[in-house]
Amino acid sequence: MHDILVIGGGINGIGIARDAAGRGLDVVLCEKDDLASHTSSSSSKLIHGGLRYLEHYEFRLVRESLGERETLLRTAPHIIWPVRIVLPVEPGMRPSWLLRIGLFLYDNLAKRSILPGTKTLNLRNSNQGAALQEKLRKGFEYSDCWADDARLVALNAVDAKERGAEILTRTECIALERHPEHWTATLRTQSGEERKVDAKLLVNAAGPWVERILDRFDRVDESAAVRLVKGSHIVTKKLYEGSHSYIFQSADGRIIFAMPYEGEFTLIGTTDVPMDAPDATVEISDWEIDYLCGAVNGYFHKQISKSDIVWSYAGVRPLSDDQAESASVVTRDYVFDLEGGQGSFAPVLSIFGGKLTTYRKLAAHAMEKIGKFFPSMGEGWTRSSPLPGGNFEFDEIDELIESYMAAYPWLAEKTLRRMVRSYGTLIPTILGNAQSLADMGRDFGAGLYQKEVDYLRANEFAKSHEDILWRRSKLGLHMTDNQIAAFAKAFDEFPDKD
Repeated sequence: MHDILVIGGGINGIGIARDAAGRGLDVVLCEKDDLASHTSSSSSKLIHGGLRYLEHYEFRLVRESLGERETLLRTAPHIIWPVRIVLPVEPGMRPSWLLRIGLFLYDNLAKRSILPGTKTLNLRNSNQGAALQEKLRKGFEYSDCWADDARLVALNAVDAKERGAEILTRTECIALERHPEHWTATLRTQSGEERKVDAKLLVNAAGPWVERILDRFDRVDESAAVRLVKGSHIVTKKLYEGSHSYIFQSADGRIIFAMPYEGEFTLIGTTDVPMDAPDATVEISDWEIDYLCGAVNGYFHKQISKSDIVWSYAGVRPLSDDQAESASVVTRDYVFDLEGGQGSFAPVLSIFGGKLTTYRKLAAHAMEKIGKFFPSMGEGWTRSSPLPGGNFEFDEIDELIESYMAAYPWLAEKTLRRMVRSYGTLIPTILGNAQSLADMGRDFGAGLYQKEVDYLRANEFAKSHEDILWRRSKLGLHMTDNQIAAFAKAFDEFPDKD
């Protein structure tokens, strides 16, 4: 009998599994696809407070999110790092005084010791304004953090497993039986194998499919509901020089981000489009492409069109339905729905909403909710415990890279930098006793070698070439079509893939 069965391998489910396992609970998690294969790998890649949420008076969410930025930066400095974001003042949009008030609140709603505060920019004589049109004369620059979202999920899963959780990917929960004191779940792998799992408590973190899981048994309370909103992003060749990002105001009141991505590209997003069902086709539409291109074309000198897009992605956000009229103003806060546990029904905790930035706090709050069912579980611990590979200070990343460059001088600097930004202090574990490129095994292109592939398969639940090229890394962006096809073929021929 397990203590907890978690359904859903996105950031919320994995975060809860990790927290619970670290408190000594017996946890099993199932995910019908790969880790972070849906919403959690389709974000804007930001750990941020949510500046625009202030307009909707979501001060609790903004305060919690702002506080989490530095916590996550400290615990995962290899995959999360500070970014400065430039907000130009656009004539006819939100006035300068209103933006400054919002940014004052943004700087001061939560304690901040690492990230610098806001400063005012003259865009006509600053590097940050060089890429912008002449009509934009004034702006503000403030702090947030960038994150590798899919790797954040993967590293939480690795840590959860190391702490005793059983992580089952490509394993779907196809049936649930609710007993007075426990649950019996039927799990099915993609190869068709089935097993029964008994657990005292069910955590429903299925994201867009949260209501579908609830429909598999008789709900006592149906008040909580999910609202599905599609967010799409485009990636183009680099549109400007510099490490800063931009946030642009659009005519419909939304804001659009443009930020450096993977060294050679610019990431632009996002949209808010209502969705009816989680299984509907999730891909960017022509309207969304035109919308995003038009939004940035109103700010940059360099104009873009559909032909400039090298990649795009879309994901469905499972937001808590607060009955807002517009998809863009639906709350990004999270809601718990806990029912049962009174002796007649085994308890279930369902998660509605949430965002990447608050996943750790969400998990801690979830543990508070279910603590009465496990009175002997341990105390909270995730605030100061680094994720795998993150046991160094956030400002030591350059020193760490230099030390590995000295230890592995035969590995290309670009490849080593990318690997340190993915694995941190785990580099010696991955490279082992390799002393030359010949020891790295087959070269698949873009700095991907057999040793890294073997590590990902053995330790990070990677079971397909897409898992590696588009989630554990974004090397698919840097490979040619022929290299991708060759890697896919080679992966299918690897022995003992399962």
